Amino acid sequence: METTAPGSARADAASDAKGSFGPVDCRRAKCIALTFDAGPAKDTPHLLDVLKEKKVPATFFLLGKNHVLKHPETVRRIAAEGHEVANHTWSHEILTGRKPDEIRAELERTQLAIERITGRKPRLMRPPQGRTDDTVSEICEELGLSQVLWSATAKDYSTNDSALIRKRILDQAGKDGIILLHDIYKGTVPAVPGIIDTLKERGFTFVTVPQLMAPAELRPGTVYRP
Repeated sequence: METTAPGSARADAASDAKGSFGPVDCRRAKCIALTFDAGPAKDTPHLLDVLKEKKVPATFFLLGKNHVLKHPETVRRIAAEGHEVANHTWSHEILTGRKPDEIRAELERTQLAIERITGRKPRLMRPPQGRTDDTVSEICEELGLSQVLWSATAKDYSTNDSALIRKRILDQAGKDGIILLHDIYKGTVPAVPGIIDTLKERGFTFVTVPQLMAPAELRPGTVYRP
């Protein structure tokens, strides 16, 4: 699939583009986006405490079944504290190769569940395992969803070693990067403070994914990857 990088999105933005900036202008600053997949879960409130203490916005790609429905108060808190609430499908089914109606249902059910809790439908989605194709893109466009991949991952599904998770992310982090972590695994949330502190020391500013692209407005259906 053809993808669009954050820098390219910003450069191609129209002069009257209305994408919302975060704490800085990422055309000039050294920005990075912290994203969390497959929650919310039992450790997400603690993660939100960490993000609040360190004044870091994040983007949460939430699963509908057994997560959004199970933790509505956490979903509400994510939105209320200024984080970007996004869609990671209903049941983490791989979308490629599915029938169009199945793809649409995986996304729409989560859209509606999140809207019932927060009052707003997500504008971003992340396909499970990053697998997308033309059919997925067409349905995302219909539903008003931009697709967001990543540049740094700790593969935290394979280890509970927080020090290793932290090292893997720090080794991969770069300007305009999008970090992928999962707040459902027990080694991940303890790694987050060290990741944030070290990247701040390196001069990075944390932003949400839409803020990373500003002033560009994310286009539904488009696949964004650093």
